[in-house]
Amino acid sequence: MAMASIAKRNITALVSRYSISLNALSRTFASSADENDVVVIGGGPGGYVAAIKAAQLGLKTTCIEKRGALGGTCLNVGCIPSKALLQSSHMYHEAKHTFANHGVKFSAVEVDLPAMMAQKDKAVSGLTKGVEGLFKKNKVNYVKGYGKFISPTEISVDTIEGGTTVVKGKNIIIATGSDIKSLPGVAIDEKRIVSSTGALSLSEIPKKLVVIGGGYIGLEMGSVWARLGSEVTVVEFAPDIVPTMDGEVRKQFKRTLEKQKMKFMLTTKVVSVDTSSDGVKLTLEPAAGGDQSILEADVVLISAGRTPFTSELGLDKIGVETDKMGRIPVNERFATNVPGVYAIGDVIPGPMLAHKAEEDGVACAEFLAGKVGHVDYDLVPGVVYTHPEVASVGKTEEQVKASGIKYVVGKFPMLANSRAKTIDDAEGLVKIIAEKETDKVLGVHIMAPNAGELIHEAVLAMQYGASSEDIARTCHAHPTMAEALKEAAMATYDKAIHI
Repeated sequence: MAMASIAKRNITALVSRYSISLNALSRTFASSADENDVVVIGGGPGGYVAAIKAAQLGLKTTCIEKRGALGGTCLNVGCIPSKALLQSSHMYHEAKHTFANHGVKFSAVEVDLPAMMAQKDKAVSGLTKGVEGLFKKNKVNYVKGYGKFISPTEISVDTIEGGTTVVKGKNIIIATGSDIKSLPGVAIDEKRIVSSTGALSLSEIPKKLVVIGGGYIGLEMGSVWARLGSEVTVVEFAPDIVPTMDGEVRKQFKRTLEKQKMKFMLTTKVVSVDTSSDGVKLTLEPAAGGDQSILEADVVLISAGRTPFTSELGLDKIGVETDKMGRIPVNERFATNVPGVYAIGDVIPGPMLAHKAEEDGVACAEFLAGKVGHVDYDLVPGVVYTHPEVASVGKTEEQVKASGIKYVVGKFPMLANSRAKTIDDAEGLVKIIAEKETDKVLGVHIMAPNAGELIHEAVLAMQYGASSEDIARTCHAHPTMAEALKEAAMATYDKAIHI
């Protein structure tokens, strides 16, 4: 009996140990199966592009997005809806002010703001669904929720359905983008005090709109509402609007906006904002100090820039370093100081532009797949989508002068361009800066209708080290606005034909 009892206990123990081993083995395989090669936090231009590229390169990929709609700020409440409104407001302005010059007349023209907003929303909805379709096509796993680090390889996600899940990955890419930068003591309610998000969804056209900030976003949104009838005043602390723009182009650009009845108060500080009455009262003061003044508005748009969205990701828990501005320093492979954790787009130093984030995403995914990625930050084009548009790539004349490089400048006015004259839209110029000794193009600046399209010829030329003569000797179709770029190139190394 004793022997039988011992044998029974041994068998039971063996089965128990065997069961435990099988369970442990099962958990190991489950963990391995659940682990991704790449996890991307953020589904904006940088994040969703990184996820798609990683999947295309054969890496098992999951993308986490808190919004529940892909595309990030750019697609949902930034670049895309703002361009939709810019186009709609431009069409209204053209119909009201310039169609008659072309022999097209109406008895009356009016704004249907709800229809305009519906067109914007339709564009956004179609594109966000399109990105989700690309995820399915490329087999990217999509998790809707807010992700935070619990370890360098684990992300806890509070899903939009209300649950919590853990997503594991050998490599984590932080692509959480940026958020609105507010002003101290000014509460954004998205009704009377609005961010760019609120400015995209106003229920009525404000009689008076004050824009705080003279950068890309402020000028674009101010332009939308100015075309629709608002009295727009831009208040800027700095002495110039768009400080990164070439000085000569900026001056002409500002004059053009003033002709469109936009007002500017430069070197002006906003001391306080009072919303106690029906409207808004801003107390202003010269940047250098002096007497204060009051500026009244129906709506105030805060457009003082953007800040990296890195403060609520649990970066401190895993030791990821950030600088004083909240940006994440990375090396040339987008790696942070924590092995296996990477960062791209607006959360790292560099221009906060959607197309820059996309390039980061592709390059980072290529590195993770064992390939070589590259982004040339000196050749990231910038565009202000007002009318006319202003686009640039490379260095401004001020930057070239400061570097000590001997240079030459070629310019061509749109007034001398055949296509611009035929469509009666000839405001602006093309300016090319080239190294004097080699004729290598150092910077190109365009103010013209569709400048955002025209600039890419210059980007491509500069990417491959072209000279201004290379551009000038390339045949351009006639009549096109692109001929202005050819003529400016001719003026850089020799002489233009048509001026």
